[in-house]
Amino acid sequence: MKVLAIESSAVTASVAIMTENTLIAEYTINYKKTHSQTLLPMIDEICRMTETDVSDIDIVAVSDGPGSFTGLRIGAATGKGIALAKDKPMVAVPTLEAMAYNLMGDKRLICPVMDARRQHLYSGLYRFDAEKLEIIHEQCLISYQELVDILNAQDEEVEPGLAAPFLHPAMSASVRAEIRPSPSPQTRATPSPTSRSTARALVR
Repeated sequence: MKVLAIESSAVTASVAIMTENTLIAEYTINYKKTHSQTLLPMIDEICRMTETDVSDIDIVAVSDGPGSFTGLRIGAATGKGIALAKDKPMVAVPTLEAMAYNLMGDKRLICPVMDARRQHLYSGLYRFDAEKLEIIHEQCLISYQELVDILNAQDEEVEPGLAAPFLHPAMSASVRAEIRPSPSPQTRATPSPTSRSTARALVR
């Protein structure tokens, strides 16, 4: 199965082509242009560089949020346009679950976060049972203090998925749960969602 993945839930725009076991190409850009200006040229470029005809794509995966409403709408419209034109299925992938797949195989609790501004976050809690992702706490809009309370209630080591930098400094000291990032840079969560993680969540 060949997947075209589109990630547009945050400022960073990202597209990827992936099979079950291989990331064929990924194009990520964080620049002062809207997703409506960048996504289609990015898709055209990775298809051209990998000699991939869009008709050869089996399924289109788009980020389902949470995140920027405008960004998600542009990503969904782009994916739907390609899927309809080429008569391909399209699947929506929850953004935080996709971020958790960056740490597939880690046995600790995984806590990916996205900044929602005004001292709030989008977050959830996940754990892997082998390659199966289990949802411990559904993704939601949550305050800093509420996240602190949830993490403390777990009473175990937590892979923060870069949660720690988002916690308000006054609240960071309140987290009793042991929060330690993965020791290997290759297995740490990325600071923003990527099309690679969106595709990985689908093919798994």
